[in-house]
Amino acid sequence: MNRASHTTDLTVIVLAFNEEKHIARAIKSVSHLAQKIVIVDSFSTDKTVAIAKDMGAVVLQNPFVNQAQQFHWAMQNADIETTWVMRIDADEYLTEALIVEIQERLPTLNQAITGVILKRQVHFMGQWIKHGGYYPIKLLRIWRKGAAHIEQRWMDEHMVLDHGKAVEFKHDIIDDNLNSLTWWTDKHNAYATREAIDLLDQKYGILQLPKTENHLNSTKQAKAKRWYKNNLYRRLPLFFRAFLYFQFRYWLKLGFLDGRKGLVWHFLQGFWYRFLVDAKILQIEWWAKTEKKSVKQIIEEKFDITL
Repeated sequence: MNRASHTTDLTVIVLAFNEEKHIARAIKSVSHLAQKIVIVDSFSTDKTVAIAKDMGAVVLQNPFVNQAQQFHWAMQNADIETTWVMRIDADEYLTEALIVEIQERLPTLNQAITGVILKRQVHFMGQWIKHGGYYPIKLLRIWRKGAAHIEQRWMDEHMVLDHGKAVEFKHDIIDDNLNSLTWWTDKHNAYATREAIDLLDQKYGILQLPKTENHLNSTKQAKAKRWYKNNLYRRLPLFFRAFLYFQFRYWLKLGFLDGRKGLVWHFLQGFWYRFLVDAKILQIEWWAKTEKKSVKQIIEEKFDITL
């Protein structure tokens, strides 16, 4: 399919930190689509900023706390003048079919439509993970300027529509990280800390942030996953829930059909990662008890995080 040459009334925002392996691919995939591409960089030490500037993107820099805070800052400081805004990650890119679909359909949407839901494919070690509940992942990724905000959560944050309705586009966005497995486990170790903070917040109310779960207006899939996480998963015993979730994903959701690479993915992402989250929760609560401090104090002291 040939890519159309005209741009759309759209600004694309990409968060980045040391993404020299991915940033050119991400920018290239939206370069004939967006009027403006904004890279919000967390002071990368590699060639990310130089590559982005060479490709014509606007580069802003801001210290990173978490994804939600960084993206909120981006929307406040990116000087957005277009009708539509799009969010993609640095290791994502758009299929040719999706590019054409956005160019053709976005200008035709009526004013009642304020958001667009995209389907995401996750690739791991070059393989599309099609099973285990991992396709399609439906996410609100395009919205009218001023019609949406990002949830202020430490992990698993969603874009939320403030008004209007969303439509789903047919074609896919691709998530394909090219880094090593060592990098992946390091990243998910950091994610596990953030996930632990989110789960502990639900138990102790340490963050005092507005709760948006009840009016989550992105996708039915996101609502369902959030409900199960908050009303079932987090009520199950530590560690047992990680084991149960992996069994559900690998056998009942047919994750085993993804082969050997799929086994690595589903085990690490569906069991090891969630087991690590629970281990961090156990340790944080143990520290709080033995040191006679609040959970919030422990998190801030042990992880050098300001909540």
